[in-house]
Formats: sequence, C-alpha cells, structure tokens
Amino acid sequence: MIVTLTLNPSLDRTIEVDELVRGAVLRATAARLDPGGKGVNVCRALLANKVEACAVVAVGGADGDQLIHLLEVEGIPVRAIRVAGRTRSNVTIVEPQGVVTKLNEPGGTLAPDELREVAAATAALSDGAGWLVACGSLPPGVPDDAYAQLCRAATAAEVRIAVDTAGPPLLMAVAAGPDLVKPNREELAEAVGRPIESVADAVDGARTLQAAGARTVLVSLGPDGAILLDEDGEVTTGEAPVAAPRSTVGAGDALLAGFLAGGAGGPGALAEALAWGAAAVALPASLMPGPADLRRDLVRIHPRPELTRSLMP
Repeated sequence: MIVTLTLNPSLDRTIEVDELVRGAVLRATAARLDPGGKGVNVCRALLANKVEACAVVAVGGADGDQLIHLLEVEGIPVRAIRVAGRTRSNVTIVEPQGVVTKLNEPGGTLAPDELREVAAATAALSDGAGWLVACGSLPPGVPDDAYAQLCRAATAAEVRIAVDTAGPPLLMAVAAGPDLVKPNREELAEAVGRPIESVADAVDGARTLQAAGARTVLVSLGPDGAILLDEDGEVTTGEAPVAAPRSTVGAGDALLAGFLAGGAGGPGALAEALAWGAAAVALPASLMPGPADLRRDLVRIHPRPELTRSLMP
C-alpha cells in the first residue's frame, strides 16, 4: 500500500472560460469542484488505476467536511484528522489549450499538538506500507522542517518516503535523505538558486539535490517531459506529447503516482509516470486518469539525453 500525507489539502474549484480578461464579467463554459492537495491527488490517481492507497489529511471547518464528502464519494480511503483551522479553497481558471491561472489560499493554522496527532496517524498507517508520500505546501504554524522530521522517522521505521514540496521545506527534507523527491522546473530552480533553461541545467540541478541527500530525483518539466536521476546516478529523460491539453492542475501529482506505480526506478517507471502525467493534462480540471485514459504508445524515452536541448520558455 501507498500512504499519502497532505497537511494542507483543499477544495479545488476549476472554472473554464474562453478568455481571462481582468476587470471584466466573464461567463464560465464549465466548472468542477474536486478534492485537492498534492497528496490527495496522488492517492486519487493511484486508486483510479487500482493501486492500493490511503490518504491522510488534516481538515477543519465546513470546507473540510465537504472535502471529506468528496473523497468518500470517489471511494478514497481516508484518515482525516480534525483540526481547528479551516480547510482552504483554491480557484483555478482555465483558458483554451490548458492555460491555467491559479489562486491558492494559505490554509488554516495547524497547531503543534495537531501536527503531532497527524504524524502519529501517518506513522501508524505507514507501518508496513510500500511508500509514504508527503506532498504539498505546509500550512501556517507548521515548521519548515516538518517533512525532514517525517523523513527521519520513515527511515527509522524502514519505510520508503517520497517528498514533493518547495522552498525551505524541500531543502530541509532533502538533507534528511528521502528516497525520492519530485520538484518541478520552478521548484528545482528555487532549490538550487539558478535558472533551469536546458536539459543540462535540469540534470545539474537534480545532481545538486542528490548530492545534498536525496536518493532519487524526478524532475517534472511540463511540456518538456521529465528527467529521472536514479539512485545509481543514471540519467533518463522522456516526454509524452498532448495534442489537446485541457488542464495542467494535478498533472505533476499524476506523474508522481505513475512513477511509484511503475516501480519507482528506471526507464520503465519514468515511462509510466509520463503516460499518467500526459493523461491528466488531457482531462478537465483536476480529474485523475484511469487505465482507459493512458496512452503509453505516445511516450518517448531517451536513455542518452540531449543535454544541450533548450527547454520551452
């Protein structure tokens, strides 16, 4: 089983418009409300593809109640920890060709005793699990080293752990030796303090994180695909074109889920990750792809990457 932890989950409302115009009254062409947060999405993607998983979430207020209801409607096994702070609501505006504008709330404060309760529940569920996946931003009140502490606890319990976050929490988690980290291009650039403008830049950035403590680094690059730096230092790149993109929301989470489902190492796992991520981009809102959505035949894997290739602006 794979256990996902989302300390800062959300209700994700996605609104599709023909064109986003500031200061105008716009009519939506479609709208959806989905349970959100990176770890929640990873769990949803895994379960959509019949991979056993469970989501741990900290929830509060009426929006937290609605989040749990939506998860239950989808049949997601969930361990919800009730907290005093209010679960956040995020809004995504999607224009044609998958152009996305996101408005993310910070989330409610998570008190130290609530964080300890969440950590205890996560540890209990993770006992004997194949992976623990800690994802997303940290809510107010949570120290930047929260994921680092989780990494050390998972290592002590002999549970493999993957981390997908950004900023200081990512750097502190990397120093704690996670089995896997999955930054995107912007998160990698922030972590290493330099622009990521080519495949070589992304590989160098991944090697920097590996040297700092991460065992495996999976970098998602949007339309440029993804880069895998395996535990043994081998680099593999690949991409999966999407002819008609609908929404990029949750695509990185689907990619991470596919990588774990595909064995979490080697070109085969990267190919599976790319198939899941591309399928998510082709779906509306933050829908997670199922088996019928996957186009593995469109995936291209490059064991010998073209390092000089520039990434899209």
